[in-house]
Amino acid sequence: MFKKIAIGLAAALLLLIGVIATRPAHFSLSRTATVPGTPDIAFALVNDFHHWGEWSPWDKLDPNMKRVYGGAESGTGATYAWAGNDQAGEGRMTIEESKANESVRIKLEFIKPFAATNTTTFELKPAQDGVAVTWTMSGENNFMSKAFSLFVDMDKMVGKDFDTGLANMQTAARAEVAKRAEAEAARKQAEAKAAEEAAAAAAAAAAAAAAAPVVAEPTP
Repeated sequence: MFKKIAIGLAAALLLLIGVIATRPAHFSLSRTATVPGTPDIAFALVNDFHHWGEWSPWDKLDPNMKRVYGGAESGTGATYAWAGNDQAGEGRMTIEESKANESVRIKLEFIKPFAATNTTTFELKPAQDGVAVTWTMSGENNFMSKAFSLFVDMDKMVGKDFDTGLANMQTAARAEVAKRAEAEAARKQAEAKAAEEAAAAAAAAAAAAAAAPVVAEPTP
């Protein structure tokens, strides 16, 4: 009896291992959203890790999360390491390639709760109402990842976070667009005021010149 149960369990385990082994060795998931404003606004949000707190869907998972910025201030060579609670985990990101207003490629290293190394990219393309930002994460599926994918749809689970992050990015970009519009309006107002004051000064000078008495030149 026990022998039959053991054989059955062994067969089931072998079958499960076989099914897991057939899972894809590579994964890739993407989400796209139109971010308002000029390409440089969206680019700055992803190319500088100091701006990730404005839109990252994971930044608020742990209010006490430790963050360490290193390498370049932004762009290629910039690094960002984090360590937080069980939800935030621990990991590190490094910008490996940065093309101004076009794309950013990042090496994403997870340390906790599991070890993995993936690639994250942001592709920026002109769009009618701003710039289309495509956020992609790709990597290799090890045995544990393959087993995990049998029970959890990674595209839906992580894709939901990507959607949230892109929505946050839209909000941050709108704020920057509004800030720039206010600055431009203030600049134009200052220029108009300066022009008005210059015109008034010129008019006053002309009036003063016209009112000045005419002095006759002596006859030789």
